[in-house]
Amino acid sequence: MSEQRVIIEMGMGNDLHGMDYTKAAKRAIEDAFRHSSLPLFGVLELPHDAMRVQVTVAVQEPDALDIEALRATLPRGRAEVRAVHGGLNVASNGETIVIATASVEAFLPPQTGWQLKSQGV
Repeated sequence: MSEQRVIIEMGMGNDLHGMDYTKAAKRAIEDAFRHSSLPLFGVLELPHDAMRVQVTVAVQEPDALDIEALRATLPRGRAEVRAVHGGLNVASNGETIVIATASVEAFLPPQTGWQLKSQGV
């Protein structure tokens, strides 16, 4: 069955002192969540497990990410997390600041019978 993407959000996170890629990635995912809301689940009485959540996290060292720890941060849906090369490392006073970026996408099976309410102007 094909799916339809119903949301995509982007986020950015960093770790200033520990060079912890997973911590920066968690913060990027949380940042993306802060920009989104999915009220359609309550309105349409859809179960959250109907949604597939695909997260892509970009850091300079993707193999350093704890994918299972990142998946555990996702509160709803069937979660998939993948790591790719990206983000940024910034040298600062003998330390490395790790910057991660993330995209969080939500997919649902095709929905039929939706009708928008008239908003009246």
